[in-house]
Amino acid sequence: MIGRKVKQTLSVMTASALLLAGATAVVTEVNPKKVTYAAAKEASAKQGAVLPKVQVIGTGGTISGKSTDETSFISYRSGSLAIKDMVDELPNVEKMADVSTTQFGNKGSSAYSMQDLYDLSLLVDEQLKKNDGVVVTTGTDTMEEIAYFLDLTVQSNKPVVVTGSMRPWTVIGSDAQANLFNAIKLAGSGETSSFGTVIMLNDTMFPARDVTKTNSYRVDTFESRTGPLGHIDENNIQVYEAPARAFEKGGNWRTPFNLKKLNKADLAKVEIAYSYQGAGGEAIKAFADSGAKGIVTAGTGAGGISSAQSAERRAAIEKGVVFMSATRTGSGSVYGGGAGIIPADSLNAQHARILLMLSLSFSDDFDQVKEWVTKYGAREVDVK
Repeated sequence: MIGRKVKQTLSVMTASALLLAGATAVVTEVNPKKVTYAAAKEASAKQGAVLPKVQVIGTGGTISGKSTDETSFISYRSGSLAIKDMVDELPNVEKMADVSTTQFGNKGSSAYSMQDLYDLSLLVDEQLKKNDGVVVTTGTDTMEEIAYFLDLTVQSNKPVVVTGSMRPWTVIGSDAQANLFNAIKLAGSGETSSFGTVIMLNDTMFPARDVTKTNSYRVDTFESRTGPLGHIDENNIQVYEAPARAFEKGGNWRTPFNLKKLNKADLAKVEIAYSYQGAGGEAIKAFADSGAKGIVTAGTGAGGISSAQSAERRAAIEKGVVFMSATRTGSGSVYGGGAGIIPADSLNAQHARILLMLSLSFSDDFDQVKEWVTKYGAREVDVK
């Protein structure tokens, strides 16, 4: 019997290899419906079959933008179109899902507060009680943070798909319509049940934990450090990877971050301090003095910070501020830690902030916070 921990994404081939190697207990933990081999998967509903119910929650962003004219790729007004009207414009959507809509808001992603995301997460969970999947449309600027917040807080195992676009809805060659259409298709297919929240853009699906925006304009801007989960090619939904949480027994992977047990006014204040050559410590001091319960440092290399920042970090730790050490490099891991300092593993600074914020919102105990960050930040699951 093999006993090991699997982090991040677990490929279909890896799961098969574990089974062949004698990990017989995995058989009871893996639901074959959660992963689709590279063979094409028909996602369209069969004639006469009951269509899946998908709720689309609109929050605004470029996807709902109205361009100055048909060729204004970067000149547009974000959050101009209603999500219902956008869904109604999609051809053939009624053939693959019974779609309903909710307008949560209509502005750029960076305009939403953490308290707004609290409300959004509770809305997603509420809609999943009566729908088979939920799609959330957002702006791409902070999409990765919104998706990771949902990934850590939504309690349902049903599919949650976040999408948006790099070009406004009304411009020629827009990616908006295809992204929304494919997101609805993916949410209704059930292929990402127990995956947590996934991001779907440019025909590609990504895990919320590992995805980041890498370019200010290109439509293929989103990339994942662990690679994509799969692709959508018309009626073929191909899933090549699955997050380790999908293999949790019974699909019962849960974080302790149940927002129904927390008042949104109690969300912890957590900031990010960026390190660079000769960086001063003033930002860390200001954050600590203004009531931040946690600070993530985006350090050089494997998490290094300047001497001035290090001095202010020590002073802040003495005041009870918890630090999380991440790297500014864009990839790689940070290890170690120490008194008042938790390593971010391979989380980037913006993802680390979301995790630290939620952990500090639910506990003031450093050891408990460290345990949660280590367990849920790495997204580990035992394979025995």
